[in-house]
Amino acid sequence: MKGKLVKWDTEKAFGFIAPNGGGNHIFIHKTAFSNRKRTPQLDDVITFTLSKDKQGRNCAADAMYSGEKIQVKQAKSVSKFSIYLSLLFVSAMTIASILGNVPFKLLYVYVGLSLITFTMYSFDKSKAQRGDWRTPESTLHFLSILGGWPGAAIAQQILRHKSKKKEFRFIFWITVILNVTALAWLLSSHGVHFIEIFR
Repeated sequence: MKGKLVKWDTEKAFGFIAPNGGGNHIFIHKTAFSNRKRTPQLDDVITFTLSKDKQGRNCAADAMYSGEKIQVKQAKSVSKFSIYLSLLFVSAMTIASILGNVPFKLLYVYVGLSLITFTMYSFDKSKAQRGDWRTPESTLHFLSILGGWPGAAIAQQILRHKSKKKEFRFIFWITVILNVTALAWLLSSHGVHFIEIFR
């Protein structure tokens, strides 16, 4: 979406955007800008995606000043670590399944959930670009902790979605640690009774 900044409070670092085509003014905080070094000015033309705050109210996210979009995108690079880690994990699970150390059903669960999670990220990005109702972040984290984190990690980098939000990324990596820890317990002698579910 695109609009013009019609109000800005420098001390509180927030303001409102009048979207092109009319409609209610949309709240924007300085943290929503990709370029936080620049001080917003009235009548700045801003490109943004429509999001929701914790109270479910409309607000702007992924905001960029007109003319800076190409520059910002060039500055962002794909994190190969996340992609390599995901591929390494799935490859290790595949080898372990072939060797009989991990049930194939468990491998299928990870691959299936990863595909579903990747698709959910893709749909959410599409919704963000159209300004439609977004997929709750809690849903994306829930899929990750269940085992879809490899797909989430790849989607964040390939689709460039949710890859800049530090709070989201922090919680995401916690879901990865919790899932891998649960997997290690499941494959240990303590989880021998539960692993039979996947055999």
